[in-house]
Amino acid sequence: MQFPLLSDEVRLRRLQLPLHKVHIVLDTDAYNEIDDQFAIAYALACNERIDVEAIYAAPFYNPRSTGPQDGMEKSYEEILYILDLLRIQPDHFVCRGSPGFLRNWQMPYRSEAALDLIERALGYPPDTPLYVVAIGAITNVASAILIEPEIINHIVVIWVGAQPLYWPHAKDFNLLQDPQAARLILDCGVPLVQIPCAGVASKMLITIPEIEHHVEGYSLIGNYLADIFKNYHAAYAPSADRDTWSKVIWDIVTIAYLVNNTWVPTEVIHSPVLTQELRWQPDPTRHLIHFAKTVNRDAIFEDFFKKLANGTEPMTFMDR
Repeated sequence: MQFPLLSDEVRLRRLQLPLHKVHIVLDTDAYNEIDDQFAIAYALACNERIDVEAIYAAPFYNPRSTGPQDGMEKSYEEILYILDLLRIQPDHFVCRGSPGFLRNWQMPYRSEAALDLIERALGYPPDTPLYVVAIGAITNVASAILIEPEIINHIVVIWVGAQPLYWPHAKDFNLLQDPQAARLILDCGVPLVQIPCAGVASKMLITIPEIEHHVEGYSLIGNYLADIFKNYHAAYAPSADRDTWSKVIWDIVTIAYLVNNTWVPTEVIHSPVLTQELRWQPDPTRHLIHFAKTVNRDAIFEDFFKKLANGTEPMTFMDR
């Protein structure tokens, strides 16, 4: 497979966040857990900094789905429900994604999401790229690149997935869902900001008292986020102490990076090789990517709470 070749100079220039408003598409397995809902709400609340052009439903397979296609459909419905709470019309805004995971690079899925991404991306000049924020299995994005490799010249991918390079393996939920797609993203040379889980996204812990004080009661979406958070606690931590139990809200770190990348500092590394055993193998001859090192958890949640409480459009807020 031939992909466009970018010089390291061009790639690193593209990876510098602009001061002006950024345009994104959000690729999410929204029903997989509860953190995607927070990320969607955060992205849409950051409308002074972020213009969300489209949201794509990503496949997933775990106890909340009967298979990747069912996971994608449930994610699609969850996205629609969130938009309804926010009083946002979903027409020409939400796309169904892949019904399965990549078997190989010769058979990409020509889903609504992949084709929409191609069409949108090609409309952006290389010096003003479209940001592709992926917070699930990265099947849709990989399929779009395989169908039309030229979009590599028009996008920057921000993906929360895998583990840090010092970890004994690269496995996390998003990578394990579709290793072929993850390998494609790392190999094809697309400008990439990778945010690993352990030690980075895993720091985004929040508690029920914080949810009750800062999220619940401010808005319809705030009440929904509080409900799913408390329901998750009841289902998965029934014996935990109510005041000390915490839950990771992994995915909002991608949105926080776009709002203020000093909250998610990165280092420039050579894109690692993902082996067949799903371990990292360094290779100093490969292209450069940005790899996140840590997060400023407090600054990110402070901004998230502020955005929910401010009542900025297009959200519908209630009196507290």
